[in-house]
Parts: sequence; C-alpha cells; structure tokens
Amino acid sequence: MNPKLAHLLVLMYPRPWRERYGAEFEALLQTGRGGLRASANVVWSAIHEHVFPTPGFEANQYPTSVVALTKKPSAFLPLAMSFTALAVLGIAASLGDLVRQPDEGVTAHLWQILIGGQIPVLIFFAVKWVRRAPKQTLYVLAFQAAAAISAMAPVYFLHL
Repeated sequence: MNPKLAHLLVLMYPRPWRERYGAEFEALLQTGRGGLRASANVVWSAIHEHVFPTPGFEANQYPTSVVALTKKPSAFLPLAMSFTALAVLGIAASLGDLVRQPDEGVTAHLWQILIGGQIPVLIFFAVKWVRRAPKQTLYVLAFQAAAAISAMAPVYFLHL
C-alpha cells in the first residue's frame, strides 16, 4: 500500500489507539497488499474504534473535573440554549418588544423552543453521565438548572 495512504488511514483512528498501535499498524499496511477492500476495512474499523473504543485506553476514562465534563456537547448545548434564550429576551427588551401580547410573537416562540428543546438533551446527558461520573454530573446539572432558571426569571417576573 502507498505509504501516504497508509499514514492517512492510521490517522483516522483515535489518538490513544494510534499512540499504542499506530506505528506497527502503519508498517503492516505499507507491507501488505493494498486495495479498495483493505482500505474500506480500515476505515470501518476506525469508525468502530471511535464509537466503541477498545477498553483500557485513555479515551475510555471518564472526566475527572466539572470543566472537562462541561466540554461534552450534551453538557454544553443546554447551557448555550439557556444563554441564547436569555439573549433573545435581552434583544427583545432593547427593541421594546418585551410586552405581553394576545398572540405570541417570534420572540416568545424562539424562547419556548430554546427552553423546551433542552429537555431531551438534558435527559440524554443525565442518563449517559450520572453512572460514569456522578459528582461531576450533578455539578453540571446544577449549573444547567441555574442557567435555565436565569432564562426563565424575566418571563416570570415580568409576567410575560
């Protein structure tokens, strides 16, 4: 197999896997008969390794800090949605549109989508991480709840 192609195929694997097996796997690919079937098999195996990592690697370790766990998309997305909902209210207030209306406007619908859309992501986050890193997960959930409450507070206090 072409050495450049072998190197690119090895780069598709997760970093911990490459650190342990990368050099010898690349040498194996270079010495073996390359082909479409072999390349497809390597690509499929790399995808499988990302989804179901080999046990014992650093990639399988659970976050030990709240900051590391907050960087996970399922933790970050609800926070971003809450702050965006708060920003929607702030923009509406600055434009003078933050008044109770008989027919809800765009601002109300955006806010409702942003707040309600968090629920499935929060459930996914809690189910995935509570057993793996319970203490860190509870801190992140508390932070997410505080962000959601801060986005709901203006609606409650202004009776919107």
